[in-house]
Amino acid sequence: MNRLTDNKIVVVTRPTRLAELVIRFNTVSQARFYIEHEGADFTDYLREDETYHRALNETGAALAQVGRVQTVDRSFLPNFVFALEDTVVTLGQDGLVANTLKYLNGQPVVGVNPDPERWDGRLLAFRVSDLSKVMPEVVLRKRSTKSVTMAKAALNNGQTLYGVNDLFIGPKTHCSARYLIRSGEASETQSSSGVIVSTGMGSTGWLKSLLTGAAAITQAALPILAARTGKALANTEANKKGSSNVRLNVKTEFAWDANYLFYTVREPFPTKTTGTSLVFGRVTPETPLILESRMGEHGVIFSDGIEKDFLEFNSGTQAVIGIADRKGVLVE
Repeated sequence: MNRLTDNKIVVVTRPTRLAELVIRFNTVSQARFYIEHEGADFTDYLREDETYHRALNETGAALAQVGRVQTVDRSFLPNFVFALEDTVVTLGQDGLVANTLKYLNGQPVVGVNPDPERWDGRLLAFRVSDLSKVMPEVVLRKRSTKSVTMAKAALNNGQTLYGVNDLFIGPKTHCSARYLIRSGEASETQSSSGVIVSTGMGSTGWLKSLLTGAAAITQAALPILAARTGKALANTEANKKGSSNVRLNVKTEFAWDANYLFYTVREPFPTKTTGTSLVFGRVTPETPLILESRMGEHGVIFSDGIEKDFLEFNSGTQAVIGIADRKGVLVE
């Protein structure tokens, strides 16, 4: 076969809901029994699985005309070795793009939507039918790309972890995390449910959720608390409009290639020994965020919602959170 390149094209896949059910219940028939017993529509699981595997077969056929194809499940990404010359194709939802980018070092990623009728795909610029036209340009590095800033957690024991959307630093379970937080010259001991550090790509996700929730709670709670204490509220526009019209006074979305990150502390708790003054701010090359664990156990750092791939963050561990020394590359 006359291929355009001898370099690998790595296709990153993820299991469908049906595949995950079969792992859990051993067979399709047992999975069907469970889903239908719960009153759900099992045919939707079948349609999704069929559509995904049809897209996978068509993707493999199209890519085989261009280069050598290797398929890898996303669960193997932490241990998979990518060559610098590889081109990567993700076949799945937006999260699969983020999960893949953090394990790369400049290799271009082509996000393919396997089921456009089901998934919007903000990070999925292409459909399977586009691959025969797009991939020759990609492997020859003639296709335009977007640069994606990543976050990096570097521990004092030499371990590192990258995040494309966000990093979480906090407790493994639903309990309080205790740590020392330092930003620039300011520092304090805190007790909270964890710290989120968001990139530009992740700014419409977890960061937006946190800020929207904080604004909504504040706007709804202030009139109630004021009525109970008898204290007058400030005559702000937000209070005039009522809690149904939440307006954020910070912009949640910022550029994917921005040279800064934002950190947010979740549910900080003030005590005699813990503060709440460093709850939101920027992380820049000049001002990294430094966290020192005060937890005897259950402290973790993970990225992009992948809890299984984590670093331990227990007493004696210091994490320096900053902008990664490498960029993600997303094909447009």
